[in-house]
Amino acid sequence: MLSVHEAFTTVFSQTIHWGTESVGLHEAGGRVLAEVITADRDFPPFNRVTMDGIALYLEAPIQEGLFRIEATQYAGEAAKHLVSRASAIEVMTGAVLPEGTNTVVRYEDLAFSNYGDKRFAALQNPATPGQNIHTKGSDRIIGEVLIPTGTRLGSSEIGILASVGKTQVLVEKRPKVALISTGDELVEVNQTPLPHQIRRSSGYQLAAALQQIGFSSQLFHLPDLPESLETNIQDILNRFEILILTGGVSAGKKDFIPATLEKLGVQKHFHQVAQRPGKPLWFGTRGTQNVVFALPGNPVSTFVCFLRYVRPYLVHESAVPAKAVLAENLVFKPNLTYFVPVAATFADDGRLIARPLKGSGSGDFANLLDCTGFLELPSDRSEFQANEVFPYLAFR
Repeated sequence: MLSVHEAFTTVFSQTIHWGTESVGLHEAGGRVLAEVITADRDFPPFNRVTMDGIALYLEAPIQEGLFRIEATQYAGEAAKHLVSRASAIEVMTGAVLPEGTNTVVRYEDLAFSNYGDKRFAALQNPATPGQNIHTKGSDRIIGEVLIPTGTRLGSSEIGILASVGKTQVLVEKRPKVALISTGDELVEVNQTPLPHQIRRSSGYQLAAALQQIGFSSQLFHLPDLPESLETNIQDILNRFEILILTGGVSAGKKDFIPATLEKLGVQKHFHQVAQRPGKPLWFGTRGTQNVVFALPGNPVSTFVCFLRYVRPYLVHESAVPAKAVLAENLVFKPNLTYFVPVAATFADDGRLIARPLKGSGSGDFANLLDCTGFLELPSDRSEFQANEVFPYLAFR
């Protein structure tokens, strides 16, 4: 039985690339970049004014001075030229620095006056050469790598892509995802369950979670019959790249999923992880065609496994989860990593405080309504103290 870290590492060792495609810039958010983005010009591309005020030329710091305004430089205009170093050019934030100037003095440090048709600015505070100028190429230089391949594109990256003129972006293709629930106790959402039945819910929950990270999916439900499972899963393997199954992976007499997958040529990489909930997790691949996650059927177990393994795999996020502070003492004796459901809120000092939720185990689906995520407690301890910091899997 693998540890959580070993299972996570194994999942990421089986990364499969399903090719690339070009998408419009407005469609690239959340996608994984498949090309290197470099600067097509310096950042900024010119000496940029960072304050409304006047631009002038200084050889050394000065305490006072009176400067005649020769012209006004607006953002978007070609650079104007300062004729006399005894004069200045009025400038606006974002404008190119006028030629012949090297300093910008903001309005707040000036007093303006008029003499006939001439306008003057007097310094009210000391000025230093070079101040209030965003120097050309000080952020990035032309040809420098801005975004490496493999980056998941967020709003910052989209802004950079726009700034370098990328109307089309090369990204990795998103695999087609199938969500497969199993279990004879499950009925459709629109049915009235008998006393011994429950409505299907985990598939819809996972579909919503996938939608939040930009993946569409198709839902299937299969009965606990070996022949039906084999026939239908074979068909789904041929039509979808990623299969996420729920249920049928434990040690019960109708838990046919592991044997069925292996019979269909899906190589098992592990079955069972030293964790609670979610211990029966199964993971495998079929060549470079399919990745298969078979999750335990209890709703909380299902969601823990999705958050810890499936979601990171899909969005290429192999980093350690965020951190949160345990709000109260907690005891968990089994030698397993414990994913405790918590309600996390920010304290006045900025710390994320995670309050454990009382529940009825991995089948307590309603407990997720108050849950914001799971605190990951290590397996080598049984007692955990308030104010200790642990990894936090957030889903809200």
